[in-house]
Amino acid sequence: MSRNHPPLPCNPYYEGVPDYMTEVYDWAYVNPRRAALLDRNLVVSTLLFLNDQRLMQRYLQQIRPGMRVWQVAHVYGDLVQKAAAKVRKHGEFILTDITPVQVEHGVRKLACYPQARVERADAASYRLEQPADLICSFFLLHEVPDDLKHRIVDNMLSQLPAGGKAVFVDYHKPAPWQPIGWLLKWVNRVLEPFAEALWRNEISSYASQAEDFDWHKETLFGGVYQVLTVTRR
Repeated sequence: MSRNHPPLPCNPYYEGVPDYMTEVYDWAYVNPRRAALLDRNLVVSTLLFLNDQRLMQRYLQQIRPGMRVWQVAHVYGDLVQKAAAKVRKHGEFILTDITPVQVEHGVRKLACYPQARVERADAASYRLEQPADLICSFFLLHEVPDDLKHRIVDNMLSQLPAGGKAVFVDYHKPAPWQPIGWLLKWVNRVLEPFAEALWRNEISSYASQAEDFDWHKETLFGGVYQVLTVTRR
């Protein structure tokens, strides 16, 4: 029996949502009742095996006051508030997401931050009004098909000015000695069909003009996670 439920034809939470989202991630990101249950710091911490804070800090430490920062998808927990707070009132924090429920969550969380705005948009095609100083993909790439990985990476990098940075925080191939790798392999088979592409491929391989950028990768938790910082030359 499928774990997913077909969307109601007139349900606004499903309008314009890509098929792969409704087919694979309805339980996590599309269905409003389930999303409400999952959008908690405790859930994020559990899913990331208590590595959530240090992974978030790798992103947050790149943000300086006054920066224009684009985060390409909503993240459960309080990460978006922390990022918006770090740019301060003379900066700009832009959050996009393709699913209505995630946009709704982002709007609620960022209502008290005048420097933040939330737009419903596809990370593969959204165009900023001005180039960003920093663009972050926080655990998005492992959730999208390979053709979208290419398009998202290219779209992010194309909007970086000279010296601008992109940060990709995501999964990575675990070291052979890391027992969590076996658990994740089972999870990927059941829930995350697009994730193991990042075990096989470097994120730089999804960039059409990788040579125009400097790539710095850090792995954490026995290789389970990667933080990739990309700077335009």
